[in-house]
Amino acid sequence: MGGQVSFRPKPGSIPESPGVYRFKDAEGRVIYVGKAKSLRQRLNSYFADFAGLHPRTQTMLTTAVDVDWTVVGTEVEALQLEYSWIKEYDPRFNVKYRDDKSYPYLAVTMGEEFPRVQVLRGAKRKGTRYFGPYSHAWAIRETVDLLLRVFPIRSCSGGVFKRAAQIGRPCLLGYIDKCSAPCVSRVTAEEHRALADDFCEFMAGNTGRFVKRLEREMREAAVEQEYERAARLRDDIQALRQAMEKQAVVLGDNTDCDVVALAEDPLEAAVQVFYVRGGRIRGQRGWVVDKVEEAAPGELVEQFLLQMYGEAAAEALPREVLVPVLPPDAAAVTELLGEHRGARVEIRVPQRGDKRSLMETVERNAVESLKQHKLRRASDLTARSRALQEVADALDLDQVPLRIECYDVSHIQGTDVVASMVVFEDGLARKSEYRRFSVRSTEGDVASIHEVISRRFKRYLEERSATGELDAGTGADPAGPAEEAAEGVSGGPGTGDGPSARTSPGIDPETGKPRKFAYPPNLVVVDGGPAQAAAARRALDELGVDDVAVCGLAKRLEEVWLPGEDLPVILARSSEALYLLQRVRDEAHRFAITYHRSKRSKSVKESALDEVPGLGPARRQALIKHFGSVKRLREATAAQICEVPGIGPSTAETIVSALKGQNP
Repeated sequence: MGGQVSFRPKPGSIPESPGVYRFKDAEGRVIYVGKAKSLRQRLNSYFADFAGLHPRTQTMLTTAVDVDWTVVGTEVEALQLEYSWIKEYDPRFNVKYRDDKSYPYLAVTMGEEFPRVQVLRGAKRKGTRYFGPYSHAWAIRETVDLLLRVFPIRSCSGGVFKRAAQIGRPCLLGYIDKCSAPCVSRVTAEEHRALADDFCEFMAGNTGRFVKRLEREMREAAVEQEYERAARLRDDIQALRQAMEKQAVVLGDNTDCDVVALAEDPLEAAVQVFYVRGGRIRGQRGWVVDKVEEAAPGELVEQFLLQMYGEAAAEALPREVLVPVLPPDAAAVTELLGEHRGARVEIRVPQRGDKRSLMETVERNAVESLKQHKLRRASDLTARSRALQEVADALDLDQVPLRIECYDVSHIQGTDVVASMVVFEDGLARKSEYRRFSVRSTEGDVASIHEVISRRFKRYLEERSATGELDAGTGADPAGPAEEAAEGVSGGPGTGDGPSARTSPGIDPETGKPRKFAYPPNLVVVDGGPAQAAAARRALDELGVDDVAVCGLAKRLEEVWLPGEDLPVILARSSEALYLLQRVRDEAHRFAITYHRSKRSKSVKESALDEVPGLGPARRQALIKHFGSVKRLREATAAQICEVPGIGPSTAETIVSALKGQNP
């Protein structure tokens, strides 16, 4: 199968050194960048077993027309070059972590003459100090409202500030002592900046000294019998403590770390990060990513750390990063992050204690984040309806395809050929309706698709014939292929006259369960291009089924092919229709691969001894243990076989005769 990729480098031309490689498409654009400890070993893995690759990796390889590489001296250099190339080329097939929502930050504009505190989202601005991110903007506003009692810095917009300065009267916050009113010169620019510095220091975690200072001032005011001022200071202390309580204490006071957790499925992954500063959770943030290739959790963690910290300021990197699994090149990543921070960064997996408990909490958040993301995109009624309508419009269907069936064929070099059928109803997977097939044809994928579609819809016609639907004049002509398909079915066509069969044609009257192939799809999707789509259409035409639409989804450029059409249907990359068809196709591929692997594993375990009559599992195991392999057993004499406990002379002769009669 590796021959499908025509640009495979010549044997021996790829160096064994560490380096970074680039796949390019026909227009010379870089579509994927990767790094490797050994370029030869990594690149050969792409070309050795094409069928065993992740479907999106297959798409990348069939899109590419060339690959080149750059040799570097160390793994750290490889990491640096990989990150810089990903940043430069923005390759289409590289993993890109994106925020699962726009998180709000508490920001203080220290670059302005009179710093302002506000809630900001999106790209960070130069000269502004950020704290967070937070899950909700209202949480920031509650905290700011409490802190403005103690640190009355400006929170108004530029227009309000300018207007107050013009009329010489502050806004409401200035009158209720939640702003020091620099707009009307109640404080100087230096005094206001000192308040802003104290506010930032408190938010950064240095809270103790402010509480102690206010307590000291409160006691002094009480001694001097300034009871109103003492009461105001008491309320300020309460406000600070209330703001501190909003940030849960989880670790020791001197602990600064980021806790990273991962949740994934075959198509997507979600990452959650808790920011712990001074032992308190200061913020939380989440990312989601479409998995381009079958990456291990450690590889996903490595890619995330590089993207997350690659453009971050040095002070944003913590002393410690807690991760669920270590990256494959943990030492190189640690060294790279340490260079960026200007001090040591430790990456480790927490095993016990409070840090392990916190990791479990973050992992639960990651699982929930992935679940919510998939619900928002796949289960949202509006998105699903839009996706189905877009599919109907793009394929010119008479109705929205409420039931979609997708078929995929899996094999290695034409052996252990299997196929899968997955079902999506209303845009959601219906796993109870999934089916799998052992394919008899050995003439290639096109013939296999034709066979599987024929078998599935013959069963469908049999079910309809058994319930009498065909006799009622619906669907295919009873005198045509459907009559042949119905031969041998229990009860025959006449059983359809019963009221229960007429009432519930898809339900088995004996078991009360849905019949396996009773419900027809509105749309059949096959994994492949025009040849596969034409084979599926031909199978349906041969059976007289003309009310089911067919299309093929080709991996190369995610083109949708309709039978008999010379040009494909191109769906927008960001369309919900393409996302739905990709999910259906990838699920069919996953289901087929799973069945193929189990079948191949079973066939590998079967040996020549399985054909020897009268030889059970215990004695087969004893023989293999004694001789080490079937090859050595085949070379043994009957006397040598008799040395195995439980094997008598007659059984030994039977084994010798059976093995000599087989082709090794």
